Amino acid sequence: MLHVIATPIGNLGDLSPRAIEAFKSAAVIACEDTRRTWQLLTHFGIPRPPEMFSYRQGNEERITERIVGDLKAGREVALCSDGGYPAISDPGYRVIRTCAQEGIPYEVIPGASAVNVALLMSGLSTSSFTFRGFPPRGPGALRNWFAEDADKEHTLICYESPFRIAATLEAALDALGDREAAVCIELTKLHERVSRGYLSDLVKEFRDVKVKGEVALVIAGNNPKFRRSLPSQV
Repeated sequence: MLHVIATPIGNLGDLSPRAIEAFKSAAVIACEDTRRTWQLLTHFGIPRPPEMFSYRQGNEERITERIVGDLKAGREVALCSDGGYPAISDPGYRVIRTCAQEGIPYEVIPGASAVNVALLMSGLSTSSFTFRGFPPRGPGALRNWFAEDADKEHTLICYESPFRIAATLEAALDALGDREAAVCIELTKLHERVSRGYLSDLVKEFRDVKVKGEVALVIAGNNPKFRRSLPSQV
């Protein structure tokens, strides 16, 4: 059995009892960063398993074969990332896809997700939303990436580097117009911070600010009630 385990995105208290039991029963743990996962195990008094290795971008194909081999040999394998769900903007898709194709049993153990937390913290519509992972870096590609959703009514959620959030907000304003949005920083952690407002306001707020920590950006969909009625000068 492969146990796909969601781990805390900040507050360690968000690790579920079911996840703790899955870690304890695993003979193998495949994780994004062995140091981070070992800290998590240590915090909960979980013994180190016989095998524990890194499963990350760059070695996914090779390590997927190793994990599948362990599963076929009858070993319990736990798969996790540094925070949130494996395979959601983190490594994990390849091994889950392989298990699904080959009929190898697996389960998903729910837990914290920055996507859902950011959506609710934003105060924006939750009736329909789209998560698009990390946006591209180039200015033109970034604007076009946002423009693909310009006419859609769903709330848009993405992750971004703290070093690029100002440029990303400017691209979103250019492509989508002046809509309500929220910049969510360090969710569930000690220094959690959520800035809400129109995109033009957020551009001004973050233009010359050094941001520290992980960032999720939530932007309202194409609906008049979430748009500024008059054009804004930035």
